Amino acid sequence: MTHADLVLLDDRFPLPLDAPFTRAGALRAGLTDKRLRTLVRRGYLRRPVPGVYVAAHLPDSLALRAEVLGLVVPRGCFACDETAAWVHGADMALAPNSHLVLPRVSFFRPADEGRLRNALVASGERTVTSRDLVQVGGLLVTTPLRTALDLGRLRHRDQALSALDAFLHLGLVTREELLASLERFARQRGIVQLRWLVSLADGRAESAGESALRLRWYDAGLPRPQLQISVVRNGVEVFRIDLGLEELLFAAEYDGVDFHTSTEQHGHDDGRRSVLRTQLHWVLEVFDHTNVYGHQQDAATRLRAAFLGARSTLGERTFIV
Repeated sequence: MTHADLVLLDDRFPLPLDAPFTRAGALRAGLTDKRLRTLVRRGYLRRPVPGVYVAAHLPDSLALRAEVLGLVVPRGCFACDETAAWVHGADMALAPNSHLVLPRVSFFRPADEGRLRNALVASGERTVTSRDLVQVGGLLVTTPLRTALDLGRLRHRDQALSALDAFLHLGLVTREELLASLERFARQRGIVQLRWLVSLADGRAESAGESALRLRWYDAGLPRPQLQISVVRNGVEVFRIDLGLEELLFAAEYDGVDFHTSTEQHGHDDGRRSVLRTQLHWVLEVFDHTNVYGHQQDAATRLRAAFLGARSTLGERTFIV
């Protein structure tokens, strides 16, 4: 197919360019699945959820996300879990590498109204009250509090803590609200995990990787860490470290793919870490995805060893001649 064969996103395009549209609508307008795939691949369109497309030039927003989901939500259903987190803007609550695949949309019906069956969605029934639901751009979704609680108890602990951190980071919930809501889930699935993770959740975490690394820190049996440690020289903050123990000059950082992949980024990271280690005498361990996730993860082992080393060498590192 040549470039001229494509239906370009100009006045020849048969669908509105200022609003999302469904695959079914595109097919009715004369497009084919092959052309839709080509337009996505070449950057003319993006597909935020299965079965729905938007022009690539439209900026992402909470209103647009709600409009996208409004095209696929069945009557009488509400969005929940990762889908609700996405609508609320808590992208850090999504599963690791979720940007690489289009997850099924999570829509549920209130309990006793029958299970929703649709190939595009992950669905079922869930007990909710009116206080658990809110309208966002005309779309019915679980509130930030209910969404955080559900993800905190129903997802793998890495994603669960990241979700709780995300909602706290955005100011969508408070720790007090999370703690006050625990008893309503007593004896329900995931409550033991939820109780533990709420006690660890911290809105200062800035990425899912940082949240997961913090769990490995606890797996290593280390004391509760400080987050976003400010390193000050001559009254000016010169560095900010992901997590650590300032009294031991011991810290750990997570290098995610979004901000630590380019040559320039690596150069900046290497420079600041050299200063921290050689001039300010920090013991600094750096981790990436392979260290924190998967069967080959070694973060807990490395953290334990580094902590013991930092504790044993603190005197010589801080000795001033």
